Amino acid sequence: MSLIHLFFIFFYIGLFAVGGGLVAATFMQQELVEHFHLLTAEKFYNMLAISESTPGPIGINIATYIGTELYGPVGGIICTMGEVLPSLIVIIIIARFFAKFQEKPLVKSVFFVLRPATSGLVLIAFVQIFCLALINMDLVSEIKDFESLKLFFNWPAMSAYLISLWILFRTKVHPIVIMILCAAFGVLFF
Repeated sequence: MSLIHLFFIFFYIGLFAVGGGLVAATFMQQELVEHFHLLTAEKFYNMLAISESTPGPIGINIATYIGTELYGPVGGIICTMGEVLPSLIVIIIIARFFAKFQEKPLVKSVFFVLRPATSGLVLIAFVQIFCLALINMDLVSEIKDFESLKLFFNWPAMSAYLISLWILFRTKVHPIVIMILCAAFGVLFF
């Protein structure tokens, strides 16, 4: 695949990823993993995890990471430009005209429908990441009874997930601290 083709894939993703980085990640997964087979699902989700844990917008981070992984620094720049350019164009247009049209019924209707659609796309990304991180999908066929159900979950990862949720909701520990602790846990025990 050429850099120009990759630019237009990321331009398409940036244009239609209304709702932010996780929506963009869903589109990237569909295009780059399922459609063009440029990355494996495992590699993509590892890249997504790294992109989520680095500062900055996740959509831009992963676009840069994928471009750099596939074509080096030039690929990172091209993919990032493809991801960012549609938003830049749309924001400039909206900024110019939104104040005049924000109370119009048609504009209100568009935003009324975009909110739940965006929530659905974010939910899809969550379910895909959840399954890849916490479920042993390759062992699902071996589950025959309740006893073998213990094979279904990746229990160390599930434990880290549940403990992280508990800490996040029960204490005032910053999420970055939780991410650092989980990363250290992974390095030490896996």
